[in-house]
Order: sequence, then C-alpha cells, then structure tokens
Amino acid sequence: MAVVGAPVERTPSGQSGEGPRPGKGRRSGWQRAWPFVQVVGGLALAGFAAWAVIGRKGELAGTASYLENLDWVWLVVAVVLEIGSIVAYGALQRQILLSGDLDLGLPTSTAITLAFNSLTNSLPGGVAWGSLFSYQQFRRRGADETLAVWAIVADNACAAVTLAFLATVGLVVAGSSQSSGLGVVAPTFGVIVGILVVVVVAWRRGFLRALATGAVGLVKRFTGRPRGTPRASVDRTFARLTAVTPSRRQWGVALTWAMANWVLDCGCLVAAFGAVGSPVPWRGVLLAYGAGQLAANLPITPGGLGVVEGSITIALVAYGGAEATTVAAVLVYRLLSFWASLPIGWGTAVVLEIRRRTGRGDARAGESELVRA
Repeated sequence: MAVVGAPVERTPSGQSGEGPRPGKGRRSGWQRAWPFVQVVGGLALAGFAAWAVIGRKGELAGTASYLENLDWVWLVVAVVLEIGSIVAYGALQRQILLSGDLDLGLPTSTAITLAFNSLTNSLPGGVAWGSLFSYQQFRRRGADETLAVWAIVADNACAAVTLAFLATVGLVVAGSSQSSGLGVVAPTFGVIVGILVVVVVAWRRGFLRALATGAVGLVKRFTGRPRGTPRASVDRTFARLTAVTPSRRQWGVALTWAMANWVLDCGCLVAAFGAVGSPVPWRGVLLAYGAGQLAANLPITPGGLGVVEGSITIALVAYGGAEATTVAAVLVYRLLSFWASLPIGWGTAVVLEIRRRTGRGDARAGESELVRA
C-alpha cells in the first residue's frame, strides 16, 4: 500500500512501477480457463465412455427394460448398504477427532459427511469447498485450527490407503486365473513399500522437509503464494500434521471404518446387479470398483460424473458382464450413491448452517464435547 502523498512511478500504460506480482497474470488466466477445461475434459471422457460401452445399440436395447423391472428387495438392500457406507465414513471422521479429544457424536459427524459429499460432488473444485465446510464445522464444535486441519488430512489419508488396498485385492482376484496375476501385483507392492521406506527415512533425516521447502518455493515463484517464506509455510504444515498422535488402536479403528465405507459402498454396486436380475461378474468387481473410485477423485468433472460410470462399466464388461445389464446395474448404483445423496446432503448443509446462525450448532461445543482420555 503506497504512503499517502508519496509519488508513485507509473509505467507508460498507467500501471504502478512495481508491476504485477510474479505469476499473477498466469494464475488468473489459468483460474478463468480451468472451469472450461473441466467441462470439455469431462464431456470428452463421458463421450468416450458412451462410445466404448453404448456403441453396441442392439446389445444394449434391453437396458430400459431392466430398469423398469427392478427387484425391490435387492434395491432396498442396496439402499441400506449405501446408508451404511455413509455412516461408516461418519464414524471414521468421529474416530479421527476422538484422537484429538473431541467427540462430535455419530449423528453430527454423519451429517457433516453427507454435506461434505454433496459439496464435493456437485461443485467445480468441490474437494476444496467440502474441506472448507468440514473445517468450519469442526472449528464451531470445539476443534482448534490444528485439530481441524489434521482431521481432514487424516480422513483423506485413511480413505486413500484403504481404497488402494481394496483395489490391490481386486487386482489379485482379477488376475488370479492367470499365472502372471501375482507377478504383476508383487512388483507393485515392492514399489509401494520402497516409496514408503524412502519417505520415512527422508522424514527422519529432514530430507523430506527440505524437498517440500524447495517445492513450495518453486510454486511461490510462479503463483506468489503462499505468503511468508517457503520454510515457514512448510514448518507450519509439518507442525499441524504431527501435533496429534493417535495410538495404534485408534489408527486401527479408523482404518477399519474407512475400509467399511468402501466395502459397503461396493456392496451397493453388487446389490444393484441383484436389483436388475443379473449375475455379478465377481472376478472383476473389486478391480472395477477401485478404478471407478480412483476416477471419481480426478479433478475433471464434479463427482467424476460420466467418468465413473464409464470406467466401472467398461471394466465389468471386460470381465464378463453383459453390456445391457451391466449398464443398468451401474446406473442404479450411481443413482443411489451419487444422485440420491446430493439433495439430502445439500439439505443437511442448509440445516447445519441454520443451526449455526441460530446458535444451536455451537451449543454442544460448550457442553460435554471434550472427551479426556
């Protein structure tokens, strides 16, 4: 900010002599273009999936008939499993916060999970919006800044680790009929273990901190962010990530809930096959499901719309699923796990916001919310 009365040099174009901050023009241009990149990329991938799967019109002509004659018993089973998946993630979130001596209660934690999912799955850059919403909810209920940030990181870490494990199991099962199945998985495990060893050694010797500092410095050079020195930013982040130290039992419980979230959601997919009256291509279910969930995390379309449906369907058809029934089952699964949860989650977010404005959302933070070990 210029001092009042002090002369300020102007360039011929009328701008301040200081000039734009490094990377400001590049960053603003990219931010304007990114929504269009998301839309175009999402449409392209969705179009490719449609071309690859729905190209055989004759074989898929019966899809509508399967959707019109659903088995309602299996459909109810699918709904129950999907609800259980959401509750399991809420329990994961609650367990992570318990390690920081904060108990939100399972209903509140599940409500925040519902709202988080809807924000994440329906907005461009939804992960950032969902994480910000969760952070604010944690803070209003008694979490300090460090615990709120750490809980979000730990939630995502537990979910990522268990999904990777489930996808690896799916890879083993899918390749079990081939002699090369385990031969592909073993090197993968070796690479993963090797990376983990390198990260642990680097963390203990300070190499990881130095590497992170260099990376942050490079980012700041082009974007002008974050504020402050790169080393200070890295030190603050490391301090947050190491401030809370759950016990092995707490980590075990959290990982169990994270795995339950994926298994129950995958069970919803399996029950969807029962709803359309189709046999389940068991050999490829876990692999297809893992691929679909990984695709959902790509920042291309909100909630992986189009990408998830295409990736799961293509994988299941490759492992023996009939085109028409597979498309119908995946549509039923996505209807329950994606579309049905959006209005419920948005409604939950509105209720939580109303409770905040009326003071009810913060009331529990003043009661017996802290659970001391």
